[in-house]
Amino acid sequence: MKSMMKKWNQLSLVKQIMIGLIVGIILALTIPQAAKPVVIFGSLFVGALKAIAPVLVLFLVMSAIAQHKAGQQTNMKSIIILYLLGTFLAGLTAVLASFIFPVELTLGKGAEGVTPPSGVAEVLKTLLMNIVDNPFNALVNANYVGILTWAVLLGLALRKAQDTTKTMISNFSDAIAKLVTWVIKFAPLGILGLVFESITVNGLDTLLSYGKLLGVLIGCMIFVALVVNPAIVYFMIKQNPYSLVFRCLKESGITAFFTRSSASNIPVNMKLCENLGLDKDSYSISIPLGATINMAGAAVTISVLTLAAVHTLGIDVDLPTAIILSVLSAVCACGASGVAGGSLLLIPLACSLFGISGDVAMQVVGVGFIIGVLQDSFETALNSSTDALFTAAAEYKEWRKEGKTIKIKKAA
Repeated sequence: MKSMMKKWNQLSLVKQIMIGLIVGIILALTIPQAAKPVVIFGSLFVGALKAIAPVLVLFLVMSAIAQHKAGQQTNMKSIIILYLLGTFLAGLTAVLASFIFPVELTLGKGAEGVTPPSGVAEVLKTLLMNIVDNPFNALVNANYVGILTWAVLLGLALRKAQDTTKTMISNFSDAIAKLVTWVIKFAPLGILGLVFESITVNGLDTLLSYGKLLGVLIGCMIFVALVVNPAIVYFMIKQNPYSLVFRCLKESGITAFFTRSSASNIPVNMKLCENLGLDKDSYSISIPLGATINMAGAAVTISVLTLAAVHTLGIDVDLPTAIILSVLSAVCACGASGVAGGSLLLIPLACSLFGISGDVAMQVVGVGFIIGVLQDSFETALNSSTDALFTAAAEYKEWRKEGKTIKIKKAA
């Protein structure tokens, strides 16, 4: 038994997760009734991640800002510009792909029990109200916009605190990050339970029936990850970007794909940035911030599903309106963390641009929930890996200006 555990621990987390994935599929297809208790592994894993992630964001950002020394340069302006540019270009890519590969949906059931925002004003109002949310309420409800706001304010207030106080906060931050890495070690069991539940509840046939829609969605996200993002990185660092792109996808994207939580993937991205030799003063703030506002995957989801509804109803769309949709999807995507239900519930807002009724739009949301297993996994993988990618690109640009050599090791 000890020998088996030793061999298991020698495997990388990615290989362990793949084993859990395969076992989950086999159990779901062969002995679904007998293996039903394994569902609890998925519930416990997701529950643990949801419990620890808000506290992690609070202490990481608060500690990073409190420890920051006056006059020390960071690359936050460049990183934020990259986040916003990447999100807009992802939405634009999805719009163009939806015109080249139009998808029509079979609309029937809606998404019962959920209420979408009525307009951009409501999204912005929700975001502003979340900013001033009670800090304890923000933690309990995983309101990351509110958590981030309080973390920044507390960090600024603590910059002149005693060194012992700063050390204590830093120790808390490190301890919580360690807890998250412990939870992620149980990812193989969690994935086993989640995959088993997904297949037994939805069935493989249900997912296959939406094959073309999934193809456009996933294809757009892969194109953004392998073409759009590398082009942005090349513009920043003026050298082959793919070593950095593939390293971020392997070390960050794969883990985020299975955990389906950008916030829970923060420690993974922090470790990746450390291994890339980046400045902790920058990445300790940009990574938690990216988990909140860097939403290229969400922009793709909103654009593709909205235009699928447009094609289904036979609505003509001109180029200016399509570009407006790209901008709207980017704005909505950045606000996704401030709306219960994330990117899917912002689809009716985008549909309203084309005069699509709320009832029909909610049917599209219902389709989104059905394919959510794969859609959300790819979306999170793109979002989270891009956090680390753009953080590195912004700093490497400064290295290039200073004449430093940018040497990026390939993913092991």
